[in-house]
Parts: sequence; structure tokens; C-alpha cells
Amino acid sequence: MKLSGGVEWALHCCVVLTAATEPVPAARLAELHDVSPSYLAKQLQALSRAGLVKSVQGKTGGYVLTRTATEITVLDVVQAVDGSTPAFTCTEIRQRGPFGTPPEECMKACPIARAMGAADAAWRASLRGVSIADLVGSVRRDSGPEALPRIGEWLNSPSTSGG
Repeated sequence: MKLSGGVEWALHCCVVLTAATEPVPAARLAELHDVSPSYLAKQLQALSRAGLVKSVQGKTGGYVLTRTATEITVLDVVQAVDGSTPAFTCTEIRQRGPFGTPPEECMKACPIARAMGAADAAWRASLRGVSIADLVGSVRRDSGPEALPRIGEWLNSPSTSGG
């Protein structure tokens, strides 16, 4: 399983948006993470299309979460950014070649497709079981209780780089 870098960026944005007291411009989030503003904007747009964040227009505009951090799962973010297509697609290779099994004898998925499907389901269940709030809790434990509030203050302070 390989996820795009956008998933990491989107997850970090969701975590830090929990600390913001007002909407945060995409450029400010990009500055915080030292990432490409245009690429991050695409990830924020994907989160917006999925209904996980919304864009607030105006002078103090930017992005905010649309739900509480307990209601947004890591799987929600992964699917918003990378889609919900399963990692494995069975092409029924068992039906090919000189010893191919006739389609009418393929009454159930082959063992490989079943194993890969079970792995995909387990992976999704694991990500569905972790919320943004869980990640926030981990950040507090790992980095101290002051880390996110400090970031929140920085996010909502006037930018010194014009972003």
C-alpha cells in the first residue's frame, strides 16, 4: 500500500486546524509545514470536496474543520485525498493461459483476491478506528500539552511572510 504525500499533508492540516480559533489560510498552513502552497491547496480542496473542511471567504478567510475532531477519521482523510479504490484489483489471471479456469467454474474469488481483500478491509478498519482527535491526543503526549496551542496562536497571528 502506497499513499500519496498529500495524505500526510492533509492529516497534519486537520490536526493543527483543531488548535486554530479562526479560519486559517492555505498559505499559512503551507508556511507552517514548509510545503508547496499550490500542492497543499489541492489537498485542502480534496478535503473540502469530501466535506471535512470548508473554506471561509473574506479578509479573515481560510479553512476550518466541518466536524469535531472525534468525527473525522484517518480513513476519511485518506479517501478524500487518494480516493476509495481498493489497493488490489483482481484481473482473474486464473482464467488465462493454457490451464485457465473457465469463467463458469470461478464461483468465488480466488484465494489471492480473498487474501488481498481481507488485508484491504483490515487496513481500512484500522484507519477508520483512528480519529483526528486521537492524533491530537498523541501530539499532546509526544510534544507536550503546549505544542498545539502554540501552533494555534501562530496560525491565527498575522503572517510575517505575507502568507
